[in-house]
Amino acid sequence: QVQLVESGGGLVQAGDSLRLSCAASGSFSSYAMGWFRQAPGKAREFVGVITRSGGSTNYADAVKGRFTISRDNAKNTLYLQMNSLKPADTAVYYCAATSALIAVNAGLYAYWGQGTQVTVSS
Repeated sequence: QVQLVESGGGLVQAGDSLRLSCAASGSFSSYAMGWFRQAPGKAREFVGVITRSGGSTNYADAVKGRFTISRDNAKNTLYLQMNSLKPADTAVYYCAATSALIAVNAGLYAYWGQGTQVTVSS
């Protein structure tokens, strides 16, 4: 099992950068880790995923080239570096853990954090 707590959200302007963190307790290094987001009135959507070792990542087209996922297994922490933020990035961001090697489907993630709000103003 793993418990997840996100932090780092806030209100920023378009073009700014923000880094989210996800602190984990439990068997963090045993899981591939993903970031998802949910905007008001919309379904939760995949943002990106990183493998257990951190050696491979995969991103949604909407964030590719702007967002970077990384992890520090020694610190049990997952990161999401977000650059060139747009108003369309406004959402609650969630980190999640999966036993799969890598996954984009939210249904494959067993553990979720409570989310952190990111608001990007124009």
